[in-house]
Amino acid sequence: MAYREDQDLEFLGEMPSRDLDGLVECLTRDKDGDRRWTEELTTSDLYKSHYPDHAKYWQLIAAELQCFGANSLSTALRRGKGVCYREVLTDVSGKMGVKSDKKMGVLEIENNLLEKILIDAVEKMSDSERAEFSKVIGVTNLRSFAPASLAAAIQLAFKAGGFKSFQLTLIIANAVTRSLLGHGLTLAGNAALMRAASLLTGPVGWALTGAWTAVDLAGPAYRVTVPAVIQVAVIRKKYIAEREGILRDIEEELGIM
Repeated sequence: MAYREDQDLEFLGEMPSRDLDGLVECLTRDKDGDRRWTEELTTSDLYKSHYPDHAKYWQLIAAELQCFGANSLSTALRRGKGVCYREVLTDVSGKMGVKSDKKMGVLEIENNLLEKILIDAVEKMSDSERAEFSKVIGVTNLRSFAPASLAAAIQLAFKAGGFKSFQLTLIIANAVTRSLLGHGLTLAGNAALMRAASLLTGPVGWALTGAWTAVDLAGPAYRVTVPAVIQVAVIRKKYIAEREGILRDIEEELGIM
């Protein structure tokens, strides 16, 4: 297993180790907590020497994801290197029924994937769950809480970016992590992040978890790459939010600076 230079994963090297916990767990453990027999990360010397300080071996984490995104024969022919993240992401998007093209950046593709997952989950909610979800995401001016109305609001939020998009990403990633790993997100937090995370519990969080649990991920590779891509998406959103001052702005608004 060797890391393939990948501009879409380089930001992982700038994140604190705790932010990588969920990604590492998705790549190395199954839903029962047992080690995945196909993973190589935990057998590496760097991992054994520095775990759980993931930042010291982030390239190996990225390489593990790249290799899960490629078939084993192709990886062998590439001397242990997998495929770039963009290829993994577009493959996962296609599996989830999300179209992408070469002109789209990875952030846009990730947003479209997250948007699709959330809209599908909203359609499976009861009327009361949709009403509660609307309150959580701050959408209170809808004439009805029908799936189509909420879908439009979700699409606008992702298109606008900023904290609302980050919040929705957290909600989705938390539900997926809870259903597959048995616990919610583990991100290195600050006051603004914890404020957002507080919205992930309760009926809405469990409704999303239940909706995700019903998704059929045929094939062992997709059981790894789909949740791993979602983990990368939420880490990327946090990376962007920190650099654009979004979290700081929220802290100021809440008076917790």
